[in-house]
Amino acid sequence: MIKVAAVQTNPIFGEIENNLEKIKNIFPDSADLVVLPEFCTTGYQFKNLDEVEKYSEDFSDSFSVDFFTSLARENNSVIVAGLSEKSKGKFYNSAVVISPEGLLKTYRKINLFYRENLFFSSGENEPLVVDIVFCKIGVMICFDWIFPNVARSLAIKDADIIAHPANLVLPFCQDAMLTRSIENRVFTVTSNRVGRENRDGIDNLIFTGKSQITSFKGERLISASSKNEEVIFANIEPKEARNKNINEFNKLLK
Repeated sequence: MIKVAAVQTNPIFGEIENNLEKIKNIFPDSADLVVLPEFCTTGYQFKNLDEVEKYSEDFSDSFSVDFFTSLARENNSVIVAGLSEKSKGKFYNSAVVISPEGLLKTYRKINLFYRENLFFSSGENEPLVVDIVFCKIGVMICFDWIFPNVARSLAIKDADIIAHPANLVLPFCQDAMLTRSIENRVFTVTSNRVGRENRDGIDNLIFTGKSQITSFKGERLISASSKNEEVIFANIEPKEARNKNINEFNKLLK
């Protein structure tokens, strides 16, 4: 059995150090896997390319990556967190997988949502699965949820758990992730943010919260509130997700 957690926060746009300090203050000290929201250090609504340039980080020399590495080491956890990345003149909506030893892998969001398309490039590589010894973690980001082939590709690559950093504003995702769980027989950890962003001249966005952890049977094991910053936990057995047989006659991935 392992303990997994979703951290639900309300980042203030552009206040990276304050947002990281807030994460540190509520970070769980006894979880094997911790998932944080999409853009958890920067906030979501970039107004222009200058802001994207200002707040994005090169992960080869990143204050946020160093911070999460230290946090992973202090708590003996693996962390999945959504960050804004810059690399070779491009910008990506990315999720980092960080162990106590440092950055393991980066997933760049394939299916960009709404105004993200103005500033960010889609990821060039197929969805990511990372072997962290005690389980295999698949990674997707927010709007990837609406495309069933993303979760299926992670299941085909033997993901036990799908880590899902998000900044959800549509009302459908949390229920849809129950379907993603059962149709692929995987656990999922959706870490969403809460709060409102109403930046001058841009949409007033209200984030839905309700971070959740689901089982390979399509059960909602635990769910957070729609408004509060909080941490939710579940104890799971990753090996249960490796049996893809619905019954003796129906083999899910065959």
